[in-house]
Amino acid sequence: MKPARLRTLSYFTLYSGILLVLLTPLYMYFSDDVAKLKVNYPHIVPVENEQPDFVIKPTKPKHWVPLKGISSFAKWAIVLSEDWSFYQHEGIDVAQIKAAFNDILEGERFRGASTITQQMVKNIYLTGDRSIWRKIHEIILAQKVERVLTKDRILEVYLNSIEFGPEIYGIKNASYHYFRKHPSAINPKEAAFLAMLLPSPKRYYVSYKNKALTPFARQRVNAILGKMRMGKVLSEDQYKIQKQNRLTWERHSD
Repeated sequence: MKPARLRTLSYFTLYSGILLVLLTPLYMYFSDDVAKLKVNYPHIVPVENEQPDFVIKPTKPKHWVPLKGISSFAKWAIVLSEDWSFYQHEGIDVAQIKAAFNDILEGERFRGASTITQQMVKNIYLTGDRSIWRKIHEIILAQKVERVLTKDRILEVYLNSIEFGPEIYGIKNASYHYFRKHPSAINPKEAAFLAMLLPSPKRYYVSYKNKALTPFARQRVNAILGKMRMGKVLSEDQYKIQKQNRLTWERHSD
């Protein structure tokens, strides 16, 4: 190949690459109409042996419960354990994002580093693929969501779509599955248990399956109760009482 043609091909490849890098974020931003979530609802579409897909419809799913119908203990246990600054940030936690990308560059396992908004976006619109491009897409959509939805609406969608155990989606299904009660009646210890499940619901389901909290689960539940005390959701006396309480299905150790 002649040098002139080779240079032309090289320039074409370079400019195409630059154009792709510039256009990809635009595609990610406009790929989904997140404004639909203002008045519509994500419906779960089960997929065998995989994470479910979601479709956005105007009808409300049977398991849906409005934010005001969820115990404040449940709401705050999850917010304080998953995303303490949820009501202050604009969709992303910059410090956590930076740490996550540093992990990628160093060849370490990709940490989540996701805010509640990012988790909601990932669940509803994206795959569970742990790639840098999916993370970038998640970050872009999260900021778009924050511009068009209120914080309370974001939290409501999140609580009604996240997984709390094997094929247990949404806080209403979780409340009835684990405690046989409506989410409005969840107490602080039960709220801390539900929050404890979220990082890995299928894995942490073992505590309920065996009717006994694992040492890790007990430590995490108590730590979440501690965050609720720090966040003024619980008083000091409530915190001490809840630490001693047992979940209804827990076996006695003696």
